Amino acid sequence: MANIITVSRLPLLLIIVLLFYTGQPRAHLICVPLLLILVLLDSLDGIVARRRHEVSVLGSVLDIMVDRSVELVLWVVYAHLRLVPVAIPLLFIIRGVVVDTLRNSRVGEGIAPFQTLSTPWGRFLVGSPVMRSGYAVVKLLAFAGLAGALAAQGYRGADSALAATLTTLFVSMSWLAVVICLLRGAPVIIEAASSMASRSKR
Repeated sequence: MANIITVSRLPLLLIIVLLFYTGQPRAHLICVPLLLILVLLDSLDGIVARRRHEVSVLGSVLDIMVDRSVELVLWVVYAHLRLVPVAIPLLFIIRGVVVDTLRNSRVGEGIAPFQTLSTPWGRFLVGSPVMRSGYAVVKLLAFAGLAGALAAQGYRGADSALAATLTTLFVSMSWLAVVICLLRGAPVIIEAASSMASRSKR
């Protein structure tokens, strides 16, 4: 059940992307609650997995795969729609490829991606409820806020100053998401480099 919830986010993502490209402000506004559902489903699959005792390596891999697909697709779409600078999706893509490759290198050993960290500070930044929930909230505000800003830009007679303010606010929120994303990726890179260095000395 948990894995079905996880994978169900992909068709919802496709619907959101199609709505963005209709060019209709009303469709852009509909994306706001849909984005809320899209992000909340990420929390729901974890809750269901724990309550139904369905926590597994496969579930962890699927969760990261879908999370990455959602955030990268949305950042690329927002950049294409000129809501955010292209540097934002590029940073997310580079960080995602590097961190996920390092994390998934241990999956063959039966170790879930989120269980690869050994330092307390690394586990806090990557896996603690505070950091995971905080990051999810920032991304949700950025994604939904940018959709709202896009809708405001398209309505005839809308206050252009308000639309510009909303865009600036949520682009700033997007940069905050970049900072948190890079911060959470740092422990994975540092620990992997340290582990490889120690192995090479043997």
